[in-house]
Amino acid sequence: MAEATPQQPGPVTRPDGRQPQQLRPVRFMNHIAPYALGSTLIEWGQTRVICAVTLDPTVPRWKKEQGLPGGWLTAEYSMLPYSTLQRKPREISKGRPEGRTQEIQRLIGRALRTAVDLEKLGERTLWVDCDVLQADGGTRTAAITGGYVALALAVQRLLQDGTLAESPLRPPVAAVSVGIVQGQVLLDLCYQEDVSACVDLNLVMNAQGEFIEIQGSGEEATFTESQLTEMLAAGRAGIRELIRAQEQALQQAGLLTAPAPSAPASATTAP
Repeated sequence: MAEATPQQPGPVTRPDGRQPQQLRPVRFMNHIAPYALGSTLIEWGQTRVICAVTLDPTVPRWKKEQGLPGGWLTAEYSMLPYSTLQRKPREISKGRPEGRTQEIQRLIGRALRTAVDLEKLGERTLWVDCDVLQADGGTRTAAITGGYVALALAVQRLLQDGTLAESPLRPPVAAVSVGIVQGQVLLDLCYQEDVSACVDLNLVMNAQGEFIEIQGSGEEATFTESQLTEMLAAGRAGIRELIRAQEQALQQAGLLTAPAPSAPASATTAP
């Protein structure tokens, strides 16, 4: 396996014309699934994911058997058959989720559990369902980023109807991809870039700047410590922008009383 070639003079031309450290446009459409406690459609470039949260008034059996206090949060992830250029068969027809699906939904669950005080949730389980309508790279990072917005909307409703006495929410959580393409670090890879990246990294962080998960691998090459540092810096900056977009979406929904920091031009919200 070769080492990723250092950055060459001149920027890589991206398929959508973005700068190397520029996010695709991000937009939240809240309350997209009215029967859910909280929901949003996150549009991230050409990627579209519906994130919806529902409540189960119990906890997993293993949690009861171990006598662990508080509630639980778990996630499910799926790609709809028409989300890709070639039809993707429903996984139910295969009898069980694919390994990739299981990996992604576990990642979503791990990430979003850090955003909730499970003891304040009581003996309840929050389900975060993430359904990909259109995939153009970054579906797992979109599911985490949109999942937090849906989660916050659900908590607001549970507080309003008296199910919860106090909010279990912790600081916002968001995720983004970073990669090395033609020797250059690129933020927020679209599908075309993702398949050609020699190094791929997914980063999950919270609003306090703390790392939640780092998934990085050399797809076709190794990478240096300095390249890793550059990727982490790019990802950290991107997540700051995403959290501002989340805050703006939640402010619009009435969850934030103080004005949220101005979101970048690439991040917009819809009611």
